[in-house]
Amino acid sequence: MEYAFCGTSGLQLPRISLGLWHNFGYTDDFEEARNMIVHAFDQGVTHFDIANNYGPPPGSAESNFGKILKENLASHRDEMIISSKAGYLMWNGPYGNGSSRKYLMASLNQSLKRTGLEYFDIFYSHRYDSTTPIEETMQALIDIVKQGKALYVGLSNYPADKAREAMIYLNAQHVPSLIYQGKYSMFNRQPEEEILPVTSEFGSGFIAFSPLAQGVLTDKYLNGIPDQSRAADPTGFLRKEQVTEELVAKVRKLNEIARDRGQTMAEMAVAWTLRDERVTSVIVGTRNVKQLQDNLGSLNNLRFISEELALIDNILGGATL
Repeated sequence: MEYAFCGTSGLQLPRISLGLWHNFGYTDDFEEARNMIVHAFDQGVTHFDIANNYGPPPGSAESNFGKILKENLASHRDEMIISSKAGYLMWNGPYGNGSSRKYLMASLNQSLKRTGLEYFDIFYSHRYDSTTPIEETMQALIDIVKQGKALYVGLSNYPADKAREAMIYLNAQHVPSLIYQGKYSMFNRQPEEEILPVTSEFGSGFIAFSPLAQGVLTDKYLNGIPDQSRAADPTGFLRKEQVTEELVAKVRKLNEIARDRGQTMAEMAVAWTLRDERVTSVIVGTRNVKQLQDNLGSLNNLRFISEELALIDNILGGATL
């Protein structure tokens, strides 16, 4: 495993982190979840990313992670970076959603109980909430650190202008934003022009999620939409109509470059996301140990020559997903 300093802080994160957004809830295979988490740690993945609403049902990913931590990795707690978040709908009623101080504090306490932790290494405001003053949300994060319930704080899914406003407030109170978490992949390059300049300006790290565009940047869809894929799930975030023939044609061409590099499509997609020195780490979400190991294989070849990058840019054009 390679590690990188998170922005201008003294904290190092693994270049690849494991996310528990999917496949770690009560409806999933618990033993496979255990195997993935233990295998990841054995391979040097020290950062595990959760949120209050991850499951399904909401909260179950935190509970399962807490059980696995207690049963398998308890003695290694100080070797791990564990992050959680609050911001999206968690429970019904006026205090179970948004970014108010009430919601953040209540949700944090629930998350600590579910995981069995005394503190989180990183606690995020999961989204910008236009109905709550940024000052209220940021002060709650500051107080969470001062209470010892988190070592660092971060932002996720904030528009660039609001992230800047939040970081100014946090810096003034000497509790800077350690890290910004945002969607970034070959098919979503907005961060390059929008949030990455802000994180660099404020010395914040950046961690990317969905580097595989929910599986599109793999060989999974090269010959149609498999029955068990995310695009085949009508309740998922990736819709079948988004996996167009034009998009798949681009992936076929990218796959040829990956093959010439001695990588799978997934390995190259993760490596490409890490090519930008402003990116501290990439969160991967996997269904099983085999997929996890494939993603970790990207570390075997992170270097791109200029000709490869130019060819990739030409293939991508203005592709978005």
